[in-house]
Amino acid sequence: PGYAAVFRVDEVGENVPNIRPGQLAFCMGPHRSYQRMREDHVVLLPEGMDPFNALCARIMVVSMSTLTTTTTRPPARVLVCGLGLIGHLAVQIFSESGYETYGYDPLPERRQLLLDAGYNALPEHPLHNPALCGTIGLVLECSGNEQSVLDSCRAVRKRGEVVLVGVPWRARTDLPAWDLLHAVFHHFVVLRSGWEWELPLHDTEFRRNSIFGNLHAALRWINDGVVSVDALYKKARPADCQAVFTALKNQEWPALTAAFDWTTV
Repeated sequence: PGYAAVFRVDEVGENVPNIRPGQLAFCMGPHRSYQRMREDHVVLLPEGMDPFNALCARIMVVSMSTLTTTTTRPPARVLVCGLGLIGHLAVQIFSESGYETYGYDPLPERRQLLLDAGYNALPEHPLHNPALCGTIGLVLECSGNEQSVLDSCRAVRKRGEVVLVGVPWRARTDLPAWDLLHAVFHHFVVLRSGWEWELPLHDTEFRRNSIFGNLHAALRWINDGVVSVDALYKKARPADCQAVFTALKNQEWPALTAAFDWTTV
């Protein structure tokens, strides 16, 4: 994933007591062969952890911000729309946190990947499922599709939350704003941003939820097998980056994302 890296520490500054050369560390660093980070922007990997699996912790924290801020509590029903990397991991996170979680994506290969991992994947939006429509407490909308946002506002229970996690890169429909406003008003929907940086970077004395707190948890969950990521990425050489990005853009890459292996340089 972009802006995530695992590196072996070569050297540390004079006042860095908790990190030593030779250890493996995670950071939100760019695609490059060397990283230089502040100590408080680095998380040491658990002993024996696969460094490629650890990269996925960066994507987990996107939906973990919603997990931290939502007023919907387990065992409520949760829907995740869009089963790309963020949505797939969100289904795992919320399921393992005690929610009754369902994933939805129109692409059968993405639904199958979720089913193979042992989670619920729906072939159509629950708006069309009488057993689910009106019972969902929280929707994580990870596709950025306005039709999906509208359907979700119509499918949640009264006072349900619809959180906009996916980026609306471009308009995909000609839906009038009135349709969305009508659904929000008459279903008492809480429609809000899924901006992950709503959380502070670090815990404070009176606030124990943060981006780096979630990163620590994400790494632990992956290492303990609570969240499975092995099937979500394929390794690639940095020299092939343009081909990889083009394949991802065209949905031709054989996995949800790529992990660049800098030991090939």
